[in-house]
Amino acid sequence: MKILAPSILAGNHANLSNALQVAEDDGRKWIHLDIMDGHFVPNLSFGPQTVADLRKGSELFFDVHLMLDQPDKYIDPFVEAGSDLISIHLEPEYDHQAALNRIKDAGVKTGLVINPDTPIDGLLPYLDQIDLVLFMTVFPGFGGQKFIEEVLVKSKEISKLRTEGKGNYLIEVDGGVGPEHVQPCLNAGVDIFVAGTAYYQRNDIGRKEFAESIELV
Repeated sequence: MKILAPSILAGNHANLSNALQVAEDDGRKWIHLDIMDGHFVPNLSFGPQTVADLRKGSELFFDVHLMLDQPDKYIDPFVEAGSDLISIHLEPEYDHQAALNRIKDAGVKTGLVINPDTPIDGLLPYLDQIDLVLFMTVFPGFGGQKFIEEVLVKSKEISKLRTEGKGNYLIEVDGGVGPEHVQPCLNAGVDIFVAGTAYYQRNDIGRKEFAESIELV
């Protein structure tokens, strides 16, 4: 399964429901929602109420990425808002195991995220418990950054562990992803491609071609 997950953060913030509709009309199955607190990353986005409002009019798979200093304190609101998957960062100091347990106990899929400069070592104890590993291919906070290709070395390592039976997770990349990165990412075992600017700034034909380059593999 290879999926293009548009990042709604790159849509029109004055009309996020329209950005959601664009993805649905294009036949996408997932939508990526970045939640930023202005502390862990130098930007703010939106909270659980926005997710809940979007959820009312959509059956897309809501891939919710918590870029928060204390994601453990906000799991319940985002579960209640209708998240299908909640990914939390490894870098902040909190009880990662307890947070993952709370997500899983709520019947929501779990993900762990690392930034481009974070080693994969911290992921290893959790690989048999999680549904997704998300590699940031830019330093999070702002869209339109350049894809950091060196991160794919980590993806290859985690993909190799998966083939060896150490977990049954999807691998996702987020940040600066464009059509030119599809094949290198596929070679590194990537399953889910988050694209913001490269998706929403294309016309109907361009978005379709981008998606097909991934989903028809």
